[in-house]
Amino acid sequence: MPYNTTIANRVREAIAGAGDIEEKTMFRGMCFMVNGKMCICVNEDKIMCRIGPEEYETALEKPGTRPMVHNGKTMTGFVFVSADAIKAKKDFDYWVNASLAFNKDAKASKPKKKK
Repeated sequence: MPYNTTIANRVREAIAGAGDIEEKTMFRGMCFMVNGKMCICVNEDKIMCRIGPEEYETALEKPGTRPMVHNGKTMTGFVFVSADAIKAKKDFDYWVNASLAFNKDAKASKPKKKK
C-alpha cells in the first residue's frame, strides 16, 4: 500500500515516547497505534487523525481538512488532513498533539473474533 514515507517518518519521530507504538498497514496506508488505539494514519497525500468528537467541528474549520466517511457513514472524531496543510511544523504539530491528546481518552477497538 503506498503511503508518504516522508510524512510517516515525521509522525514516527513526533510520537516517539508517547507510549506503546505499533505500526499497522490499514486504510490504504500506514496507521500508527498508540497504546493499542488508532491515532494517526498516513496515506499518499493525506493523514487521518483521530481527534475525538469534542474537537471534530473545530477541526473541520481548519484548512485542508475533510470528514472521514467509511462505508457511507461519517466517522465523527476522525478527519483527513491534506499533506499541504501539514507542511509547516506548527500545523503538523497541531494535528499530532490533537491526536495524542484524544488518544489518552479513546477506547481501543474490541479484538475481532477469528472465524
